Amino acid sequence: GRDGGRGRDGRGRGRGRGGGRGPREEEVWVPVTKLGRLVKEGKIASIEEIFLFSLPVKEAEIIDYFLKDKLQDEVMKIMPVQKQSSAGQRTRFKAFVAVGDNNGHIGMGVKCSSEVANAIRGAITSAKLNVCPVRRGYWGRTAGLPHTVPMKVTGKCGSVSVRLIPAPRGTGLVSSPAGKKLMHMAGVKDCYSSSQGHTRTMGNYIMAIFFALRNTYMYLSPELWKEQPIPATPYQEHTDFLSKKQI
Repeated sequence: GRDGGRGRDGRGRGRGRGGGRGPREEEVWVPVTKLGRLVKEGKIASIEEIFLFSLPVKEAEIIDYFLKDKLQDEVMKIMPVQKQSSAGQRTRFKAFVAVGDNNGHIGMGVKCSSEVANAIRGAITSAKLNVCPVRRGYWGRTAGLPHTVPMKVTGKCGSVSVRLIPAPRGTGLVSSPAGKKLMHMAGVKDCYSSSQGHTRTMGNYIMAIFFALRNTYMYLSPELWKEQPIPATPYQEHTDFLSKKQI
């Protein structure tokens, strides 16, 4: 047609009623937790401060604020799960999503929903809330930047247990494709891995790898034996700001 195949007096395909009038205003984040307010006001310098005090993160926007451009997300698996009801089965979709910045932060999220898109969206949010730091170390000589896991670590989920073993520089990631993806997102460059159990259950397998990577900071190695003075938590430091009423 003359109007470029638009149909119906050239107004496009009319996505819904009254959609797309005027410029879309950007969603402004209104924090609802104390931590969210501190982050939005720029009172917290880096995400490491949150990890140092083990503050629970309840808003995904906090992670976005610190790792906005660096975060990549990867849908690791989508599986249908069924529930038997009186009228047959009810199928929902379970999505496993990993997020990471290829530099020492990794998160893993799971969400079940009746639609794939909703499951993925929920899993991404859940993964951001679960972002944790990954400690990296050396296999031998401590030259250059840390490149592997600092010690042998194990993670377990269901029957699957995964063991990550430090590897010399240039080894690469010795693991399955899913394991490689996760370790690459966490910023580990060289690593051997060995797994036991039913690794075909992809959901449990990737969760086990995530738990193993998370355990790197739970191991007290001799270089961390020195006593560190504990500074005040951000909540205490900025009590005056937090006690002010929000307008």
